[in-house]
Amino acid sequence: MTTKRTTSTLAGVAATIVLLVAVTAPAEQIPAAATQSEHEHAEYEYEEEGYAAAKSRQQEPDAIEAAFPLESYRPGATATLRVWTASRAATVRVFRVGPERQLTIGNKVMEGVPVSKPRRFAVLRSGATIAVRIGEWPSGLYFAKLTSPGRVGFAPFVVRPKRLGEHSVAIVLPTRTWQAYNFRDEAGDGKGDTWYAAKGHLQSRLGRPYLNRGVPPHYRQYDLRFLRWLHQSGRRVDVLSQAELDGTTGAHLAAAYDLLVFPGHHEYVTRAEYDAVEGFRDRGGNLIFLSANNFFWRIDLQGRTMTRVKKWRELGRPEASLLGVQYIGNDDGGRRAPWLVEPTAAKSWIFEGVALGSSNEFSNGAIEIDAVAPSSPRGTRVLAAIPNLLGPGMTAQMTYYETEAGAKVFAAGAFTLAGSIRQLAVQRLLANLWERLAEDRV
Repeated sequence: MTTKRTTSTLAGVAATIVLLVAVTAPAEQIPAAATQSEHEHAEYEYEEEGYAAAKSRQQEPDAIEAAFPLESYRPGATATLRVWTASRAATVRVFRVGPERQLTIGNKVMEGVPVSKPRRFAVLRSGATIAVRIGEWPSGLYFAKLTSPGRVGFAPFVVRPKRLGEHSVAIVLPTRTWQAYNFRDEAGDGKGDTWYAAKGHLQSRLGRPYLNRGVPPHYRQYDLRFLRWLHQSGRRVDVLSQAELDGTTGAHLAAAYDLLVFPGHHEYVTRAEYDAVEGFRDRGGNLIFLSANNFFWRIDLQGRTMTRVKKWRELGRPEASLLGVQYIGNDDGGRRAPWLVEPTAAKSWIFEGVALGSSNEFSNGAIEIDAVAPSSPRGTRVLAAIPNLLGPGMTAQMTYYETEAGAKVFAAGAFTLAGSIRQLAVQRLLANLWERLAEDRV
């Protein structure tokens, strides 16, 4: 690969309370892969609970609300944690998501391994800020956990690499889509501050506390299991927020990475982010999309305010031209069925060693689905389909294509292979893709 770009250092931010957490955490233990019996009861829970939690407009009464204003920070930077909820005898500690052994139960909690010592405060006032020194921690998803007697809150953030390309694979978390689905009523008018809450409302703000004690919408269903699998399988990656893609170019991404993976619901993107990912693909960069309904809406960003503009296909840039498929429907998870793998695809390297059912069934998908379109790149192959999942002709399609520049692009076409990563068949499929699309292997 060519010389890789160095990202700029974030300046430290003045704060009223200083919390230095640059201490070295104890050596982390990679947990053994969870057994099938531990999890089989939860395989189909994605949306019945997840959508209800995401659309709730009331914060939990025992929540300590807090948030970081930025989506990501680099090691050595100073982040500012703003507190919304007054509390006494409070403790603040930073955790890393992924290496933890304990399961995350429910949509209102985050688990992780501690990377800082706990800091205790006699009083935390509403509006207080806490300066958090980011240690020399691996790139990944982290959160500050705030506790006081009978109360708890979480404030997630990404630690990005010091420079793009520390590893040849980057995982991109949907940090702006998380906020688009954040129904918190910041204005106090009884409506969530998102376009999902009120007709004609087109704005949503970054840097807000999330509902559900601060846990991002759909985090456990769409993102957590994949992050844990990365640690369990020993894969070395950079973890990026959407802000990193917004602030770079396709050329810089192509110099830094062989593969970008989008595990979650990456629905809302700026023009700069779309340009960067498309430019990366056009220069031979490989892409994996493990969910559906990605790169669907254009948003504009001014300061920390997102404005929803139009669907990309209405602006002459249909998402199928990048992904191979595009969004066609959603039933909030009412129906679920397995992908049926095409006979020729079942014999391809993508499905090598993948245990399929007697009729070539593979895993299962639901919720939102994608399908090929006239704008899909030439040579796009349908690998598998979930026929008529949302009604006659509403078929989810899993696809793969290659470009003359050498790019390889895989799209799942339904929710969510990232959420089903505990299934051995899904692990094997992703391992096959990883080996072919990434130079940096286990």
